[in-house]
Amino acid sequence: MKFFIDTANLDQIREAQNLGVLDGVTTNPSLMAKEGITGRNNILKHYVDICKIVDGDVSAEVIATDFKGIVKEGEELAELHEQIVVKVPMIKEGIKAIKYFTDHGIRTNCTLVFSSGQALLAAKAGATYVSPFIGRLDDISTDGLNLIAEIRQIYDNYGYETQILAASIRHSMHIIECAKIGADVMTGPLSSIEGLLKHPLTDIGLAQFLADYKKGN
Repeated sequence: MKFFIDTANLDQIREAQNLGVLDGVTTNPSLMAKEGITGRNNILKHYVDICKIVDGDVSAEVIATDFKGIVKEGEELAELHEQIVVKVPMIKEGIKAIKYFTDHGIRTNCTLVFSSGQALLAAKAGATYVSPFIGRLDDISTDGLNLIAEIRQIYDNYGYETQILAASIRHSMHIIECAKIGADVMTGPLSSIEGLLKHPLTDIGLAQFLADYKKGN
């Protein structure tokens, strides 16, 4: 399973990279705004700065919602750096654009996916990644993990190469459950990744080891 961090915060990206398990980064306009990154040129520069930190894919989202606008923005983003994956919304014009990008060798991440039907269309269009937002489904009392399982079954049935990128991860157990189901990638906050490190028995065991060492040294 690949680990992506869902942020535009460079310090958090560096921390995740230094942990040695980071495979990529996902961002969106909301995350950029949260970090105070505004203005087209500043946003584009920030994407490049992220690419300089990590070794893997960096999803950069388009703002346009019409076919020509998505294509124009996507081509500009793809030219920024070889690690850039163009993030395209799950809308009719978005699917058209994903097919265009696929035909022109530009990798894509189909975002804001909330149903297996949407994921099927994204795979048919050739998306590199599909991003089901499981946390947002959980927020409205719908089983987000079940959506991951449905998409996994459909993709396996037909051999689609589109990678399932479990997005809107809320906590560490989301990561574990997605790994069990067979999601290819998870993306979430640094806290959800670091949460996997924690177990009270590890803390107790280490404290005991250190105490025993001190007794004899």
